Order: sequence, then C-alpha cells, then structure tokens
Amino acid sequence: TPFFMRLRVIGRLLQIQRVLVRHGLDEIILATHLFRPLRFAFYLSPATWFERRKGGTRGERIRLALEELGPIFVKFGQALSTRRDLLPPDIADELAKLQDRVPPFPGHEARAIVERAYGRPVTEVFEQFDEAPLAAASIAQVHVAKLRTGEDVVVKVIRPGVRERIERDLEVMHVFARLARDYAREGHRLRPVEVVKEYEKTILDELDLMREAANAAQLKRNFAGNELLHVPTVYWDYCRPEAMVMERIRGVIISDLEELRRRGANIQRLAENGVTIFFTQVLRHNFFHADMHPGNIFVQLDDPEYPKYCAVDFGIMGTLTARDQHYLAENFLAFFERDWRRVAQLHVDSGWVPADTRVDELETAVRTVCEPIFNKPLSEISFGQVLMRLFEVARRFQMTVQPQLILLQKTLLQIEGLGRQLYPDLDLWKTAQPILREWASDRLSGRNLASQLRRQLPDLSEALRMLPQVLQQAVQQAADGNLRLKVEQPGIEELRAELRASTRRRDTTLVGAVTLLGGLVWLAVSFNPWPGIVLSVAGAIVIALARR
Repeated sequence: TPFFMRLRVIGRLLQIQRVLVRHGLDEIILATHLFRPLRFAFYLSPATWFERRKGGTRGERIRLALEELGPIFVKFGQALSTRRDLLPPDIADELAKLQDRVPPFPGHEARAIVERAYGRPVTEVFEQFDEAPLAAASIAQVHVAKLRTGEDVVVKVIRPGVRERIERDLEVMHVFARLARDYAREGHRLRPVEVVKEYEKTILDELDLMREAANAAQLKRNFAGNELLHVPTVYWDYCRPEAMVMERIRGVIISDLEELRRRGANIQRLAENGVTIFFTQVLRHNFFHADMHPGNIFVQLDDPEYPKYCAVDFGIMGTLTARDQHYLAENFLAFFERDWRRVAQLHVDSGWVPADTRVDELETAVRTVCEPIFNKPLSEISFGQVLMRLFEVARRFQMTVQPQLILLQKTLLQIEGLGRQLYPDLDLWKTAQPILREWASDRLSGRNLASQLRRQLPDLSEALRMLPQVLQQAVQQAADGNLRLKVEQPGIEELRAELRASTRRRDTTLVGAVTLLGGLVWLAVSFNPWPGIVLSVAGAIVIALARR
C-alpha cells in the first residue's frame, strides 16, 4: 500500500544517509533538503561515530559510497565519469574506476549461476572457465572461458540479488518523482514521473541478457562490412537470461591514452570516427549504443593509422520514433548551418515548447547561447556554462522535458566527453555536418521515397480493399441512428481516478476529524480520560491514513 511504500522509502533514505555519513560525506547531507530533517538521527548515534571512515581522499570516499549504495548509484557515477571537464580531477579519476572495476561477487557464485542457467556442470559446457572475473560492473561481471570447440569467449553473469536492489531504489525514485510533480514549481515542465518510468524500462531491460544478446546481433548486422566498428559475435547456444557468451575482445581500453600513443594510434582519426559512428547509429540505423562510457569501448590497433572501435555491453540500446528522429536531425542540421530561426521553429513544431511561443524571441535566445561556441574546438568550450545557459532558456520558454530523448541526450554527452578526452581540438561540428547533410540528401532522394512506398504498399492495398466494407457499415449505422464517434481525452481516466481518491480522502479525513474532536471534548468534560485518549489517537490515525 502507499502507506507502507512510504515507510520503505523513509527506511531507504535513512540507509543512504548512513552510508554518506560513514564515508564522511556530510556536506552532501547538509546540501540535500531530503536528508536535513533526518541527519541528527545519525549524528547522535554512537554507532555512527565508530563506523565513520575518515581516511581516503574525497574522490575515493565518493566512489566507495556509490559502490555500497548499489547499481543505480554506480551507473550515475559512470555517467559522471565521462565528463572530466565538469569534475575535479581527483573525483573524475576515482569515478572512472566504476566503469569496470566495481568490487566483484565471488567466482564460485558466478559458477553456480552459470550451472543453474545451463542445467549442467560448467565443465560440460566449457573447456576452461576462469572463476576470477575479468571485469566487474554494477549489474554483471565477466569471466574468461574457452568453448569445447576451441573459441576464446567471455561469459557475462548477472549479479545475484541485483533486481531486488534496483527495484527498491526505483520505488524511492517514483515516490520523489510524484512529489516533485505535485509540489515542485516546475514539476509540470520537468515531467519527473515520465522520466523515471522511462529510466525504469531501460534499467530493467538491462537485466535480461537474452535481450542484450539480441541487441549485439542487431548492431553487428548494422555495421557488417563497416571498418569503423567491430561488434563481438554472440554464441546463441550458450545464451540465457542470466548468462550469455560472446567472442572475447582483445584491444586497448579507450581511456588508456598513454598506451594508444605508445602504439602509434591516430588519435584524431579515432576521435572523429567516434562521432561518425554515433551519428550513423542514430540517423541511418535508428539503433544506437546508449552506454558509451570508456569501460565499454576498446580499440583494435592492427593498423594504428586506422584504429578500429570495439564495443561491448549492449544492455542499453536506444531507438527513436520517426517523428523524433526527424526533428532531432533537422535541429542538428539547422544548428550546424547557424539557422537559429529554423531551430526555434522546429522546437515549436515538435511541441517541445508551448504552441504560443514567439519564434523570434526563442530564436534570439538560442542564438545568444549557441553563436559564441560555434566552430570552436572542444578544448575552448566551457560545457558547464553552456548547459547552465541552455537550462535558463528552457525554463524561460517553458520547454518540457522529453523523456523519450533522455537516453539519446545522455549518450551524446558521453560521446562529447569521450571526444574531449581523446582529442581536445576535435571540431565536433565539422565532423558531424557531412553525416547530417548525407542524411538529409538520402531522405529526400527518389530511391528512398520509392523504398518507403514499396514497404507501405501492402498496408495501403489492404486498407483500400477494406474501404468499401467500412464505408458501407458506417452508412448503415448512420441510417439506423447507431453511429457513434469515440473521443478520448489523454489523461481523463487519471483525472477521474484522482477525483475519486480525493473524495475518499476528504470523507475519511472528516470521519477522523470528528473522532478526534469527540475525543478532545471527552477529555475536556470527563473525569475518565481513557475513552477520550482512545478516540483522539484513533482519529489521528484515521487522518494520517487518509493523507496516504
């Protein structure tokens, strides 16, 4: 019930605060309104005094706290770790360890999970299985193995108990999203409930390794014959929801710049190819890798002048609707051409800002933010300042958050952060512009239009075949007076449910108030206080339950 859900949420908040205090991160508690009313519960507890860890650097204490708090917090740290331009170096260095060096769970547990998944001993499946993990992340860890047919592979195994931990934190996120929606001044614009729902789908999908294997297979088909990206082969006979087997990748992790330079890799080409791969996935394939932190990217250097990307971990993949893809690509293209009027008009047409927004005012605001950074290399752009100014524009023009685009925006931030680490002089605009122009040209080409018509022809033919029957039925219903048009208003059922719940809360509160008042009156006029105490307590409980 909502009442007990809130109790669980409070319990989780207390647990989070205890972890923060234990790792000496008191400044986070003092800066977070949610924790302020509860902080004295731990400051006054002797157990906390002895548990507090005063050693370690600031970055190390933050990393250890995130690891202890669980997968969602680790993923937050991973995302931050790609933006070294926004973090102090000591914190960035420690958060980078969350990419593939999270404390592993015991190898014998991994072996047991694999054996349960296959229903037979590991020795019957693999010629060799290394219980010491090769890498460990927030949701799964990877073990080296060799198939009995001789192929070198890796076995990815889901962490035990990870779903329960994720669902518990999602519950907390849902509660605060609803509070933000109902009480925050800009809750309607930020759409926190929809954002959390979108994130919930994404992270729960990541727990199914069969889905990840299918994602890898699709991405490999998309880049078949392309020399920019290598995707490991999936061994389907050995894939299960909790364990999967893929080709073992050998290469240099992309964050190891010292090794890449030592081996003569063309860093500029590598950075530019990363931008090309991203836009190719988004615009041409509409299927993009959405977890592009450095721990998931390796570089093959068979030819150092033409380094090749190798991607791993395909649990989070993104797609866009045709409408969103169109508006995004058009926005990018207009941006690269400095057509600020077009950018503003696209935001209105897409519904991302209110329909009554003055296009000329939005155009001026966009120009003010974007013009100073145009044609500058990444090393000369203060991305933090740009973000703050874009947030101000969004707030001024009541720009609503688009939950379906958050995954893409996060990936774009990761790609830009990766490019900044690799080659700070990368010209992001110059690299991306030819891809966007090619997309626009292909989209309007006769061949593309003919291809779309050919795909839609069977549906069109079926619709035309059924049209006479549908018209006949409509005419007959109209003649009989039975023609009805169904009109649905989005959100009407939610509104009705809220009205019913509000009525119940009002009635219950009234009963509780009457009971409480009766108890207080009894206490005032009677020498026997106990009935009054009982009535007062019962009334208070009823009122509290009514406010659930």
